[in-house]
Amino acid sequence: MVRTSARLLRLLSLLQARADWSGAELADRLGVTTRTVHNDVERLRSLGYPVHASRGVGGGYRLGAGAALPPLLLDDEEAVAVAVGLRTAAAGSVTGIQETSVRALAKLQQVLPSRLRHRVNALQAATVEIPVPGPTVDPEVLTAVAGACRDHQRLRFDYRNHDGSASIRTVEPHRLVHDRGRWYLVAWDADRQEWRTFRADRLRPRIPTGPRFAPRELPGGDVATYLLRGVGAATWRYRARVRVYAPAAQVAGRLPPAVLVEAVDERTCIANVGSDSPQMLAVYLGMLDVDFEVDGPPELVEQLGTLADRYKRAITATGASST
Repeated sequence: MVRTSARLLRLLSLLQARADWSGAELADRLGVTTRTVHNDVERLRSLGYPVHASRGVGGGYRLGAGAALPPLLLDDEEAVAVAVGLRTAAAGSVTGIQETSVRALAKLQQVLPSRLRHRVNALQAATVEIPVPGPTVDPEVLTAVAGACRDHQRLRFDYRNHDGSASIRTVEPHRLVHDRGRWYLVAWDADRQEWRTFRADRLRPRIPTGPRFAPRELPGGDVATYLLRGVGAATWRYRARVRVYAPAAQVAGRLPPAVLVEAVDERTCIANVGSDSPQMLAVYLGMLDVDFEVDGPPELVEQLGTLADRYKRAITATGASST
């Protein structure tokens, strides 16, 4: 009986770890026959676990959603990861989740073995978190978007752009990404026929979601790299194509990853830069410490002229005071 109970716990852990399992896969993991797997699944059902089975070549077992949340089985590393995640979420950027995270963490710590509780507390005591100011996101928005990403369903949402204007977007959602206190959706824009990055705090999904779609391959395949560039494209208010008189590799190493640098020849490149303000953009260009040319936008040209006059006056004043 003890062996059977342990096997049931192991079977439940496997079903919670992945969405779909074939009977043969479960039998191999548990070291039993497929008939034993079938019997163990029936035992789990009698305990209230909604294990669904499908027949045929592609058939197998799946743990479904029930009327009540069944006990979750976590190994040591998973338990520590969940506890640390809840502590982080308690100071996170999702609206209303802080108090919920604290309650969930209190329940988890109550049942953690002492060895794991010591690891979690040690990590917490040695860690100092610097809160990142920024907008918060409604958890229902995140779950709706995440569900559309998971199920490959088109998503329509109302979107508030950087300048405050509103629009309705239809996208094929790819991934939700959390970066420095903000949530972003990377998606294929069906209307504009291009990949775009959207701020999750600025969108409101229109439910129900649309039809399913075949997932596209993200350019470069790396969501993190694409996001760094997409965030710039999505949030920059002022943009400029700047001719820089230096090798592309040298310039790229001095600019944020969001900036796309294109080589013209061995000594010249084009930097596609941007910022929320012309003042900040002018400062970044000055920090390149190489010659460059710009022909717009007008706000940047004006700001560079203002800085040039200011620096010239600074030199003149220094020269006058030394004589």
